[in-house]
Amino acid sequence: MQSVEPARRLTTADVKEESKAAGFDLCGVAPAEDFPELTFLGQWLARGYAGEMEYMHRTAERRADARAVMPNARSVISLAVVYNTDRPYSSQYHDPVRASIARYAWGDDYHVVIEQRLERLITRLREISGEEFEARAYVDTGPVQERVYAQYAGLGWIGKNTCLINEELGSWIFLSEILCNLALEPDEPAFDQCGTCSRCLDACPTGALVDPGVLDSTRCLSYLTIELKGTIPPEYRDAVGEHAYGCDICQDVCPWNISPSVGKSSGHEWQPRPGLDDVRLLDLWNQSDDELRSVLKGSAMKRAGVKRLRRNLAVAIGNSGDPDAEAALVGSGEETASDPLVAEHITWAIEKLRG
Repeated sequence: MQSVEPARRLTTADVKEESKAAGFDLCGVAPAEDFPELTFLGQWLARGYAGEMEYMHRTAERRADARAVMPNARSVISLAVVYNTDRPYSSQYHDPVRASIARYAWGDDYHVVIEQRLERLITRLREISGEEFEARAYVDTGPVQERVYAQYAGLGWIGKNTCLINEELGSWIFLSEILCNLALEPDEPAFDQCGTCSRCLDACPTGALVDPGVLDSTRCLSYLTIELKGTIPPEYRDAVGEHAYGCDICQDVCPWNISPSVGKSSGHEWQPRPGLDDVRLLDLWNQSDDELRSVLKGSAMKRAGVKRLRRNLAVAIGNSGDPDAEAALVGSGEETASDPLVAEHITWAIEKLRG
């Protein structure tokens, strides 16, 4: 009588092997537990550091434990993709007349790209698992404190700039995770290697990093140029500099990014899109709203939309000192100048250019 081979049990090694095939650069497993670091979110919210991000308050209880999101979760598969490219850092080509755009937003919308990779990975894990594989996946969209689980999965440590830092790859990485019902063998947690370094804290132009690992979002240039829907507070406009969307300063100066890796699994997705590669502020400003929408289509930058991008550009142009800038702002078309939010920042920028 022929013996029946027992069903194969999915292992952490299987997950890591399949993650590479699906297009991920890093993979680790953490148990779905309530780690001490997860509790800091409540204090952070109480201090008002979330600003207008009300969704953080609404989902606070669920973010305190992955099992509040998926009750039968036993493991968190933490994944990372490097989005670094062969372009120089913003600090290396600093030019007040050129738009500074956060590196993560140069290419295609990472949500779409990584969601596709997650779907491929989950499909494959279900195929090879001898047990029922229940899973829920997120790419910066679910109520999961992904950096904490990534640290306990061994992918890196949460640096003083609040980014996850990997010893070999640096911090230019997108995180995502799969909550699953299997008790996979966990990896060893990563340990902090920032030491006494304070370059990120010292370099932040608005002092948004109020303590090591503690970010006051309401002062962060990324928050001010992306999340904030209204007026950029006047006291921070000079500090905006040439930043048209987001900010990479605290990553640019990080020693762990001196020689960062370009992701083995990355292709054209993270290369700068047409119209965003080393572009002048005035070249962006002089485009029509429809032309800007075309530039933003398929990019993570569509989160801010045209109106907020115009607001940011006006402030950056005001800071540029460009002799051609005043005429461009004064001659703004009716479509642009009629919006009260944009008009306010145009007025500020013109006054700034006039000294």
